Amino acid sequence: MEAFDKLPAEINHLVAEFSSIPVIGTLTLGLTQYTFWLLISAVLTLVVVFAYSKRAALVPHGIFPNIMETAINFVSRDMGQQIIGPTWREHFPFLASIFFFILINNLVGVIPGMKPGTGTISTTAALALVSFVYFVAVGIKRHGFVGYAKSLAPSGVMFPLNLLIWFIELISLILRPITLAVRLFCNMFAGHIVMGSFALMVSLFAEPLLHELTASGVLGALPAVGFAAILLVIYAIEIFVACVQAYVFTVLVSVYIQGVEAEGH
Repeated sequence: MEAFDKLPAEINHLVAEFSSIPVIGTLTLGLTQYTFWLLISAVLTLVVVFAYSKRAALVPHGIFPNIMETAINFVSRDMGQQIIGPTWREHFPFLASIFFFILINNLVGVIPGMKPGTGTISTTAALALVSFVYFVAVGIKRHGFVGYAKSLAPSGVMFPLNLLIWFIELISLILRPITLAVRLFCNMFAGHIVMGSFALMVSLFAEPLLHELTASGVLGALPAVGFAAILLVIYAIEIFVACVQAYVFTVLVSVYIQGVEAEGH
């Protein structure tokens, strides 16, 4: 069918639209579409935080304060108290900032016509690098530089096995920000490509009806109904994934913080 013949070219065009296209200036010195939506998400995050701080109360009233109260309790309980332990309050501001910033970026990207700030590897790499510096700094503060370096290998292991374990743990430590960045980027990028692909198929099959309403056109557009139904399901899944990825990123950072704080880490 003609719609399927056009699909490869349209898919290539779709993927090209997800590259870093400059909105202002050039790619090397300017504002790309991802940077633009990243800034929008950052402003939106600040608006949400300040709006909640103005309406915060011992007993929250209204939908927005209750949603925010639930989310904050979720971060403090599930990512702070249950993972980090007694020192969770010290790390709560950082964990909450990471969680809400990623969550709002992801959700903004789900809105048609917008792009997620987390849809580019440079953004997720920056988030991962900041998290890496944070939990390494926590480890150095807790054990001292030499003590933290020694803690990479468990105590009680004899030489030279302890050197091998230390080297393996060092490689694992270096890989953590890479895995954090790649996991978040791949999930957000792939999800939007899938949504865009089904949206393209809906438009390609429904396009003939826009030019002429005929029986053959209606029959040819029937697959668009099925693709539209699948698109709605994928859209709901993508909203869920946006929340899950913010959760997974923050939980892993919490686990790393707990690990560097622990004795005999």
